[in-house]
Amino acid sequence: IIDACRRMNALGINQGTSGNISLRHGDGLLITPTSTPYETMTPDQIVFMGLDGTHAAGQQRPSSEWRFHVDIMRSRNDVGAVVHAHPTYCTILAIMGLEIPPIHYMIAVAGGDTIRCAPYATFGTPELSAHALTALEGRFACLLDHHGMIATGSSLSKAMWLAVEVETLARQYHGCLQIGTPPLLPS
Repeated sequence: IIDACRRMNALGINQGTSGNISLRHGDGLLITPTSTPYETMTPDQIVFMGLDGTHAAGQQRPSSEWRFHVDIMRSRNDVGAVVHAHPTYCTILAIMGLEIPPIHYMIAVAGGDTIRCAPYATFGTPELSAHALTALEGRFACLLDHHGMIATGSSLSKAMWLAVEVETLARQYHGCLQIGTPPLLPS
């Protein structure tokens, strides 16, 4: 998890500590702690949470976004890892409330012919989690209005790969919009 957090920043899909990662583990999940710089994060700071949203008293506090990580893991047995980040182009599209349409055949790696944008809700709230779950129905990734993106996968390496791919698609779509309205591929 720590290596993946550092890779997010090195790959340019996240800045600072704004992103977070979870990994299914036993009857719960491991998740990044809140407000902890990735460069100094240590394994003992990673938080174990039950799928009921609890974590051990005295432990480091989990990411402020723990709720959608727990809800995704609880509702999706196919998900082994969740990557949440604020990559520039995904976030630009999300600020505009835009989904990513089928501009390129690689859109299918996210599970459908679009990458949906969940409606806005304040970070860390049950509302944001509910919106994210809806946007992820039949999908492995989504954008979060005025916020960022979520990518999931059966493993952390697959979720990280998808996060990078979604940012690539967002960058391509953004570039197309600078020229005009792009032609779309059929389903």
